[in-house]
Amino acid sequence: MRVVIADDEPLARERLRSLLAERDDVEVVAEAADGQHALHACAEHRPDLVLLDIAMPGIDGLEAARHLAAFEPRPAVVFCTAYDAHALSAFEAEAIDYLVKPVRAERLDAALERVRTFAAGRERHIGGGTETAPGQSRSHLCARLRGSLRLIPIEDVHYLHAEEKYVIVHHARGEDLIEESLKSLEDEFGERFVRIHRNCLVARHEIVELKRDSEGHVQAVLRHGKQPLEVSRRCVAALRETLKHL
Repeated sequence: MRVVIADDEPLARERLRSLLAERDDVEVVAEAADGQHALHACAEHRPDLVLLDIAMPGIDGLEAARHLAAFEPRPAVVFCTAYDAHALSAFEAEAIDYLVKPVRAERLDAALERVRTFAAGRERHIGGGTETAPGQSRSHLCARLRGSLRLIPIEDVHYLHAEEKYVIVHHARGEDLIEESLKSLEDEFGERFVRIHRNCLVARHEIVELKRDSEGHVQAVLRHGKQPLEVSRRCVAALRETLKHL
């Protein structure tokens, strides 16, 4: 079993590493001190299991777990935290288990056994879905890049355009593809983005004005857009109403 340990406390990482060293069939392939480095480590090493702290700087453990849910192959996640108040959120993020620090050897063994069962396909994930918990929208989108990844801050995204099974993220530093549906992104980030077409969501603060082209079609002019974007007829009325309140 290949394991990544992610915790911002060196002593916590050392304890887990020591406990795992006693198990012949477990290999620690990487360690990380925050969620961002944990995601990079998982993209590089493709672990079977991530032992993940929740309270970490930057991208915390819960958000990291939501990104890991889209990885292929998807690693199992076991949270290791000093607080038991996050248990519900952890299982909503589809964790296999939830360990409270200091982690006891017998509880770690039980979690490892659950991970083996998960990996063998004999049970489904706890939680039963990949939707983000209410009020828990991510701060970044995650684009996979040939064994690596790029984390895109949500505040840098100008608009999202669906194309076949991918969504193109147009952001402050360029464009990237992500394998998520436009509908799931709208559900998660509906307060930040507005739909202007069946295949396009635009950041509300990016819309400068609506105008008609020479053929009478409505277009949205963006603050950072190279060219206006088409607005479908069914979205025009709702979009005009939205703009009144910006």
